[in-house]
Amino acid sequence: MTASGLAGRQSHANVRSPFVRLTELLAGLEPGKPLINLSVGEPRHPVPSFVAPVIASNIAGFGKYPMLRGTDRFRSAAANWLGRRYRLPRAIDPSKEVLVLNGSREGLFLAGITAKRMLGERGGKPAIIVPNPFYPAYGAGAEVTGCELVALPAWRENHFIPDYDAVPDALFGRTIAVYLCSPANPQGSVLPRETLERVIARARKHGAFVFADECYSEIWLGDKKPVGALEACGSNYDNVVVFNSLSKRSNLPGIRCGFAAGDEKFISAFSELRNVSAPQVPEPLQEVAVAAYSDEHHVEATRRLYREKFDLADNLLGKRFNHRRPEGGFFLWLDVTELGGDEAAAKSLFKDAGLRVVPGSYLARADKDGKNPGAGYIRVALVDDIKTTEEALTRLASFGK
Repeated sequence: MTASGLAGRQSHANVRSPFVRLTELLAGLEPGKPLINLSVGEPRHPVPSFVAPVIASNIAGFGKYPMLRGTDRFRSAAANWLGRRYRLPRAIDPSKEVLVLNGSREGLFLAGITAKRMLGERGGKPAIIVPNPFYPAYGAGAEVTGCELVALPAWRENHFIPDYDAVPDALFGRTIAVYLCSPANPQGSVLPRETLERVIARARKHGAFVFADECYSEIWLGDKKPVGALEACGSNYDNVVVFNSLSKRSNLPGIRCGFAAGDEKFISAFSELRNVSAPQVPEPLQEVAVAAYSDEHHVEATRRLYREKFDLADNLLGKRFNHRRPEGGFFLWLDVTELGGDEAAAKSLFKDAGLRVVPGSYLARADKDGKNPGAGYIRVALVDDIKTTEEALTRLASFGK
């Protein structure tokens, strides 16, 4: 099978924000009911109680430039959390294998640039492989590096997991990085260990990196924790880097603090790039992260709240819109072909029901035949409190009947 048969391939990503496109789509319209914004993946759960005291006791830290790689306390806290959360082949070395980030988005964007600097042309036009739909930061990294963006479609019939085995060796041979997202944004699918192991093995064979976006790792909706990429590495972390943050795990999207961890050589090169291109993370915020990564009670409470909201979705939506309870994350991925497609549905839901949702096609890319795996779907973020979520789901369930 050729790569063109797998996915949309573009010489550059031509990335536009799905939220800018949504604003353009809804321009001139007024919500028909009090607005409930379900478009942005911004947790609106309570901020953990320890945040304000930690910031207050470390307020003097705002008066100096922080260390670029992160404080020793932060890097140790992140490494220790990884060791508790995952069954790792060995302990992460916080001094060499952890780097603080201004949230995972910054890291996921700059990671592609770092990989290109490290690996070069790869015997042909370098490529970056992403799942399709995908988080825009992956594509933005491909665009600024001049890499070919190869988007592997995630279809319902494959449980919304791309067919990584179908990528030809010739394409893998010029790939600099494969981005993974588990649980996936937007479909909530979780990559099995066997899939992670095969992708990592092929990436190592061809000298490419695996970048695992695991920012939804702590929001699982069944009984099993999602497997992490570092667990599927074998005896070492070569060619594998994971990205995580406090945004989803700890309901702290405004803190802008996360980390990258894994391959030591990559972390060193990544640190050098960030040294000239990215702002440091203030030390008081790193202290908040130390407290957050040392506490699981607030994470468990958050997980229970998301499960309650998905219980509501199961009860109110049933099988409508081909609803299926995802394995993780906090999005509904709903088939709205009955409403005339994703753009038409987004406009109608806003204008008539006061619900702001994202058309699925805005989160994905079309292949050479014009097939877009996000077309016909909407992404609905269940990030509000129970009362607001119930009202939104009630409007959604009755819409168009």
